[in-house]
Amino acid sequence: MNSPLWTRDEIAAATGARIGSGFTQATGASIDTRTLEPGDLYFAIKGDVHDGHDFVSAALEKGASAAIVSEEKAPEFAGSDRLIVVPDVLEAMRQLGRAARARTKARIVAVTGSVGKTGTKEAMRLALSRQGAAHASVASYNNHWGVPLTLARMPRETEFGVFEIGMNHAHEILPLTGMVRPHVAVITTVEPVHIEFFPSLWGIADAKGEIFSGLEPGGTAVINRDNAYFERMRAHALASAAGRVITFGEHEAADIRANRIIVKPDHSVVDATIFGQPLTYRIGTAGRHHALNSLSVLAASHALGADIALVALSFAELKPPVGRGERTMLSVGEGEALLIDESYNANPASMRAALANLGAVELGRGARRIAVLGDMKELGETGPRLHAELAEAVQANGIDQVFAAGALMQNLVDALPKAMVAAHTQTSADLVDAVCAAVRPGDAVTVKGSLSMKMALVVKALKERYGASATAHALKG
Repeated sequence: MNSPLWTRDEIAAATGARIGSGFTQATGASIDTRTLEPGDLYFAIKGDVHDGHDFVSAALEKGASAAIVSEEKAPEFAGSDRLIVVPDVLEAMRQLGRAARARTKARIVAVTGSVGKTGTKEAMRLALSRQGAAHASVASYNNHWGVPLTLARMPRETEFGVFEIGMNHAHEILPLTGMVRPHVAVITTVEPVHIEFFPSLWGIADAKGEIFSGLEPGGTAVINRDNAYFERMRAHALASAAGRVITFGEHEAADIRANRIIVKPDHSVVDATIFGQPLTYRIGTAGRHHALNSLSVLAASHALGADIALVALSFAELKPPVGRGERTMLSVGEGEALLIDESYNANPASMRAALANLGAVELGRGARRIAVLGDMKELGETGPRLHAELAEAVQANGIDQVFAAGALMQNLVDALPKAMVAAHTQTSADLVDAVCAAVRPGDAVTVKGSLSMKMALVVKALKERYGASATAHALKG
């Protein structure tokens, strides 16, 4: 049996809860009965769509050690002795998160940025787990419930903690970084993501800069030196408790600098200089953006006191997760086609990176590069222009056919030569048949769009139709 994550006394001290006689300790924490494990605490969070209290009985039946419920709803479960009753369930989760942070001796890093948060977080988790017990956010648990849940799940034995912090609006990062209290805080980049909710990119830079407000005194701020808003981010770092600023990028003044990035079909190679010392390493994923984000991992790891050589070696083991660059070979006719699944989300910067990755795939004679693209959301009045401007990246990367979904994609369609546009529909579901029919042996297909566009439907259909088997290897000539 696992050592307890939380004991009865610890929960009582952190939350002041009324605790049922049937609860003694918990080995985990969950807000979702679909993934709940026996021994988990179940937090009955009230979300935008569902109220977790509707699933309390299911959680207890699945073996939850206890369910944390609100005073208001507690009478509905009067027959259970495994209830932890609090005034507000989300606040109780925050309280446990703060208690977990207070008891740990772990070295903590927090990551934010318009693009690359999750990939960078995963690279850090992998790298640091080779040097001690590491705990990190699951998936993209980076919001007002994801961050406290990740904290509440942090084992007391943790040596390195890696937290992803996101935002859609100003001042959303402030309370989250205040809970995490990182020793190192990283901003991967500032790009026009969620620009609909900000007056300008300066506003996004300021919102990302909030992460430094939570730094432990003397902590380290890690900033992208290449970004146009570097000085703005640096000002936020200097106004915080940071004792040091480390920069990364291709800029000649960067502390951790990429001198050369070589992108291969299924991996990348980086020649870097780390505080003046040369270092060459291989990354198990393709793409310049992965290479640049790896520099921030080196910076954070250096600040945490990790062995940089071991960190660099770990990058070779990186594999892109589902929806974020996962590569799958499709059995098409008597040959194979490459599917690159970028369907999780999209913004102008990540869309260009995905098109560049597709452009880097080596093709055989007669094979084609096919981009299946859905609308990029939350761009406000700049949306039409930013979609139209993707035409340059499409053509520069040798894309042969574009399948487009969504009203905003009309702007890209209008900016492309008619011969390049294979189809344009309003929804991803309407594209499925056309895309599946178009794929031929040797082709490389990238699927990308904002989450609400449900581009994963196209990925699912391609895998089902062509009996795919996941592989880490890209198509090679």
